[in-house]
This record gives sequence, C-alpha cells and structure tokens, in this order.
Amino acid sequence: MRLYAYVNDEPRVGVIDDAGLIVRRVPAFDGGLDLALAEGRFEAALADARGVARGSEPDGPELAAELEPLPAIEFPGKIVCVGLNYRDHLAEQHLETPPRPTLFAKFGNAIVGDGEPIVRPEGTHALDLEVELGVVIGRRARRVPASAAMAHVAGYVVVNDLSARDWQGNKAALAPGERGDGQWLRAKGSDTFLPVGATFATADEFEDPHDLALRSWRIPGSGPDAGRRIEMQSGTTADMVWRIPDLIEFVSKAITLEPGDLLATGTPSGVGVFREPPMFLEPGDRARCEIDGLGWVENPVVDWTDVTDDVADDATERP
Repeated sequence: MRLYAYVNDEPRVGVIDDAGLIVRRVPAFDGGLDLALAEGRFEAALADARGVARGSEPDGPELAAELEPLPAIEFPGKIVCVGLNYRDHLAEQHLETPPRPTLFAKFGNAIVGDGEPIVRPEGTHALDLEVELGVVIGRRARRVPASAAMAHVAGYVVVNDLSARDWQGNKAALAPGERGDGQWLRAKGSDTFLPVGATFATADEFEDPHDLALRSWRIPGSGPDAGRRIEMQSGTTADMVWRIPDLIEFVSKAITLEPGDLLATGTPSGVGVFREPPMFLEPGDRARCEIDGLGWVENPVVDWTDVTDDVADDATERP
C-alpha cells in the first residue's frame, strides 16, 4: 500500500492509487504520518488505511495533482545517512569498498517536500543531487541482527541527499586555493538539503526493496537545454554494498533506531561532481529524483540571495 502526505488546512494522509493519480483520505492519519504513536495506534491507523484502499473512504477521492504535497516523513527523530554504499558510485571515484558503512547525519532543518525550494546557501558554488531510497523505521531497533532487521522496517520514501561538494572537499569542486570543511556536516546538513517525497510505501509494497530502479535528473532553468530533463543517475538498489538488514544491524549496534527514524541508504553513480566536466545545480534549475513504484521528489533550486528569512522559515516550519 502507498500513502500520500498532503496539506488541507492541516497535514493529512491518504491512500494513493497505483497510477499515482487518485488520493483517498485516511482520517486516522489526520495530522500526518506519525510512526511514534502510542503502541498499536499506528497499526490501527494502517488497518483503517487498508479499508480505505478497499473503497470504504468517508470522503470522495481527490486528484493528487490538485493537492499540496508534504514530505511523507516530516519530523523524523533521527536521520542517519550512508555514504559510499553503491558499487558503481565507488567505481566512478576509483575507490575501494570501505571496511564498514560510512555514516553521517542530517537534521530536521534539511527536510523539504516536493515542490519546495532547495536553497543554495551563501558560500557554496557546487550543489549536487543524490537520489536515495529512504528506509523508515517502524519498531524500536537496538542491537538487532540482520536476520531480524526487516521486521523493524515500516516502509520507504524517496529522498534527495543534496551535497555542497566544495564544502565536502571534493577536488573537482574546489577552485584554486579552496579547501573543504574536513567533515560533512555543513556540506550535507544545510537547510533544505533533504527533499523527501510525498509517497510512503509500506514495507509489504515491495517483494524485494533491493530490486528497485533509481533515477535522477537535472532540469536546467536557462541555456540551450532549458526545460529539458538531463538524466544524471540511473541505477538499482541491487547495487548496494550493504543491504538494508546489514545497515540496520550495523547502525543499531551503536545508535538506537526509533519509530519514525529515517535511514538514507546511499546513491548510485552519475552525480555531478564526478562528471567530466563536473555539472552542478544552479539557481533556476530543478532537481528530480525518482524510484520506480515509490514516486518522486522534484524541487526548484534558488540562491540564498533570492530567499527572504520568512520564506526560508516557511520551508522548515509547516502546519
């Protein structure tokens, strides 16, 4: 089952059909998709959603295109991200497989929804996109073995792990005399650097989440290619070095994962910084990330000089 988050006076959630066209409201999820509800309440709300999916909705269906989307997971307690987790992404950097997963974190300030602006902050000139499968935790996970890990997964979302490659320290993004930060916090965790799609797919929606196609596009806002989708990434979750159960086992040995936490699982090859020449997102562009059967998130890119403080606040403070 796929759920769709949107706002209509307040955050709401509905069941979206397979074509991604029709949404049927689930009153039990009015207020948003909160996986940290008291024990049993989230499961009860899911049962109500399944009833709506079978045609027992109290309200008439709505057209998804006429709704204002919200991030499916809007306020996760933790956002744990995995770097260097696709073989082809390692190959494009001429890197060997790391001995263990590379972890970093983002915060809630990074989350924006479909259609909201990605703000290029002051001081960076090398903004890059990364399509990723986001895993949403449904049950508390502490020291969980890989063999039991999938029972702790509630579902999946599509995310875009934005990166300021110059701040990250990638040589191809640095001008003469420039240096990176020496760590990834600012480069990965700045405001608006984690667009999250409006669609949440429950764990049973996919027979195997390690067999999903991922794609991303840059859509230039000016120049000869203005408005044309330029494919950046085209990969599959089958290329993951560490699969979801392995990641949950590794993370939960040291970091307890709670319901509603988000685990971003890495990105395939094709990102802008490793192209020849490098290709970065510019103000006026759009960035689109998509996962088959799950949906998409597409966002315009704006420069910090074109955003007032009030608009920037609106991007991270929703109803």
